[in-house]
Amino acid sequence: MFKIIGKENLASNIRLLKIYAPQIAKKAKPGQFVVLMPDENSERIPLTLADWDREESTITLIFQEVGFTTKKLAKLSIGDCISHILGPLGKPTEIKFFGRIILIGGGVGIAEILPLIKAFKEKNNYILTILGARTKELLILEEKIRKFSDEFYITTDDGSYGRKGFVTDILKEKLYQDKDFQLVYAIGPVLMMKEISKITNPFGIKTLVSLNPIMVDATGMCGSCRIKVRERTLFACVDGPEFDADEVDFDELQKRLSLFKDEEKLINSYGA
Repeated sequence: MFKIIGKENLASNIRLLKIYAPQIAKKAKPGQFVVLMPDENSERIPLTLADWDREESTITLIFQEVGFTTKKLAKLSIGDCISHILGPLGKPTEIKFFGRIILIGGGVGIAEILPLIKAFKEKNNYILTILGARTKELLILEEKIRKFSDEFYITTDDGSYGRKGFVTDILKEKLYQDKDFQLVYAIGPVLMMKEISKITNPFGIKTLVSLNPIMVDATGMCGSCRIKVRERTLFACVDGPEFDADEVDFDELQKRLSLFKDEEKLINSYGA
């Protein structure tokens, strides 16, 4: 049922798959994700919906080859089928008129910005977008995102494209220049989202982050994706994946994301 009808290599180790999934495409909303298994013997991994087309009955997933399962997924070709896809999951983003919004995407998290920026723009919000990557070769979806942005900035760690530095550098400047922003939305590495939260907190600006911790059953039963939010234990699969950045314990989240690093290295040593 979940046939791959399109595939692109967006950057080094970053892949795009367009998949026939009519029921998911019909109900998908910005901010939601799916959990999939490339084949019957695979682990389950969560991937945020990067796009969908209700008329074509397709969904688009963008992912980076970082572990055994994503490498296995990347080996599939057009015409192949994915064994299982569950979704759409998670609470969708509240899309409404806020006024002036800053959207920040880092690394492969840039893919998750696309459906959000399109939806926010439809509500006539003013959009300032900041994209960050380690190097120019790892930057994705620049033109697609740029056309929905009223202001658009790029940073690279090595200075190979855009401004040398980090997304937080531009964020600081813009918040000091213009205190009329009503919302900051960030998706990317945990450390990036943590630093963004530190910057926006003194300004009192509502800041949302999309979290993607380890997930297994995606129903809240297994507890693998638990995170600490304002000293409460919540589950990203059913309570998120979107949370108020000021309430998230990023240090605990970072530890949980590295929980199975040794096992992953061992599995990868045998080849996907």
